[in-house]
Amino acid sequence: RSHQTATPSTSTPTITMSAEKGAKIFKQRCAQCHTVEKGGPHKVGPNLNGLFGRKTGQAAGYSYTEANIKKGITWGEDTLMEYLLNPKAYIPGTKMVFPGLKKSKDRKNLIAYLKEATA
Repeated sequence: RSHQTATPSTSTPTITMSAEKGAKIFKQRCAQCHTVEKGGPHKVGPNLNGLFGRKTGQAAGYSYTEANIKKGITWGEDTLMEYLLNPKAYIPGTKMVFPGLKKSKDRKNLIAYLKEATA
């Protein structure tokens, strides 16, 4: 006689972060303005290598807006989730024209990719 335990269902399913899906989002939505590789050039936006754990406005050699420099937050999953939803609302005065990613799963996948690609 086998004993099977029913796994309790939760009302909010866990979203698995996919760096592979995030890479596609980066290529489609971010790569025209950003690079991720170490020593990569700044484009319209700064190179993102070393992004996690860095304060806003600190990539060497990039000309940031005063708003970006003065925001003073440290980039991590939580701050990027909020920023990538609506960059201009999170940092009023930023020169980033990107409207944001409205879907939480898209932001999570992009962040998963950035964690790998910018490390």
